[in-house]
Amino acid sequence: MGLSGRLWLSPTTGWLSGVTRVPSPNFDARPAGSGVELVVIHNISLPPGVFGGRDVRRLFTNTLDPAAHPYFRDIADRPVSAHLFVGRSGAVTQFVSVHERAWHAGSSSFRGRPGCNDFSVGIELEGTDDIPYTDSQYGRLAAIIRLLRRRWPGLSDEYLVGHSDVAPGRKTDPGAAFEWERLRRLSA
Repeated sequence: MGLSGRLWLSPTTGWLSGVTRVPSPNFDARPAGSGVELVVIHNISLPPGVFGGRDVRRLFTNTLDPAAHPYFRDIADRPVSAHLFVGRSGAVTQFVSVHERAWHAGSSSFRGRPGCNDFSVGIELEGTDDIPYTDSQYGRLAAIIRLLRRRWPGLSDEYLVGHSDVAPGRKTDPGAAFEWERLRRLSA
């Protein structure tokens, strides 16, 4: 299901069709009056630098085994999520409705406004800061952004940011390997 069919966003539920749905318990309601005004691009791989496993899914659903890898001991009990995850093949998994607040950005601010989770969609790319992302990931990410822009036309390029932009000094993703100009060209 992750690569099948056309993407479509339900305006009532905030869930996409044509993707795999794995609901995360790590979300809550957006504050009253908050909507989608920002897209935050992240990267993740678990264990770090390992692609293709199910550990990201386990992290976002609170089922990650802390004994499965030494790195997991420090993160297994963190209640985190993202709205969407784009694997190396371009397969998309949705964890949280875009109408809800996913717990992806942590302590963050954009243009002086704190709490980016309140008004953003968080998209995780399977990757690292320094390994190039795949053509399939760029294609799927651009398709998702075009879909979000149809629903929220104010999501211009200046409102597509990296985790490093909203949490500078604390986060570095999506990293130097991410091609912002390529994304802007594909999502136009």
